[in-house]
Amino acid sequence: MKAKKSYGQHFLTNEDLSERIANSLQLTNTYKKVLEVGPGQGMLTKYLIPQDFELVVVEADRDMVFHLKKHYPALAGQIIQEDFLKLPLDAFFKNESFGLIGNFPYNISSQILFKMLDYKAQIPEMVGMFQKEVADRVIAPPGSKTYGVISVLIQAHYSGELLFDVDKRNFNPPPKVQSAVIRLTRRDGFELGCDPKLFKTIVKSTFSQRRKMMRNTMKAFSKDPDFLGNPFFTQRPEQLSLEDFIEVTKWVEAHRKELDN
Repeated sequence: MKAKKSYGQHFLTNEDLSERIANSLQLTNTYKKVLEVGPGQGMLTKYLIPQDFELVVVEADRDMVFHLKKHYPALAGQIIQEDFLKLPLDAFFKNESFGLIGNFPYNISSQILFKMLDYKAQIPEMVGMFQKEVADRVIAPPGSKTYGVISVLIQAHYSGELLFDVDKRNFNPPPKVQSAVIRLTRRDGFELGCDPKLFKTIVKSTFSQRRKMMRNTMKAFSKDPDFLGNPFFTQRPEQLSLEDFIEVTKWVEAHRKELDN
């Protein structure tokens, strides 16, 4: 079966790497189900099926769904033929926790991560193959060239680690980029302590002009000149840590309350 560009398919061909990815979930004693996104021909799936959890797979390509049903009868009733980004996960998992795993299609990998955030209350752990550049952005520390919106928003709720890099020669067809596998573990017990919607808006707004000082984008949040006196506003967004962005959000919230009074 040939890979389809429309689905961003690049099939992993290395058995050892497939088994290694499948065994990288570490919190399976805390949940009973695992959702694999984009199983394709089942290279990763075959190593997930024997494990001690209920595996559910979501695949948009009907040809791949046919292949999975034919070659993996153990998945009977556990295959969802649907676009993951459009899938109402709460309809399938109710209030249950589940692990998320996959050799994710690179053309929607960032969107997959943002959807994971929408369901963070149910997803304590994620293991995924990403384009190396995206993987680096997710786990990037403040001050690095790859640190940005996705770094801050993901790290606000998950701790990330790079597990290993994967050379393009391990795929058919080989992608034009290198790949990497990362694990994200939910930061249970951690609270932002600020308005999450405002926090997200501030992060996105400031990084839209990442080379400019914060005051250039933050001035849109208030017309009061005293508002720009925050010392963080003399820095660029890439220099601010997660905790700094939380403090900036609290600054905005407090300033707005003063104006309301």
